[in-house]
Amino acid sequence: MRRALVLSSETARHWFRASLPQRRTAFADLPANDTVDWKLTASDIRGVATTYFATFAAVLAFII
Repeated sequence: MRRALVLSSETARHWFRASLPQRRTAFADLPANDTVDWKLTASDIRGVATTYFATFAAVLAFII
């Protein structure tokens, strides 16, 4: 049986998604949240920079 690559109906769903229970796909029907629940703080940036330089120093120590 040959199937078209382009579906003729927007209501046609993917076979895997159709096989999932309703509770797994229920979140897709919720409206998108426009607010951001997290903020990037100076502590976060300091943590990333500390990790980056510590990793850089460890790799440099193993090379030399």
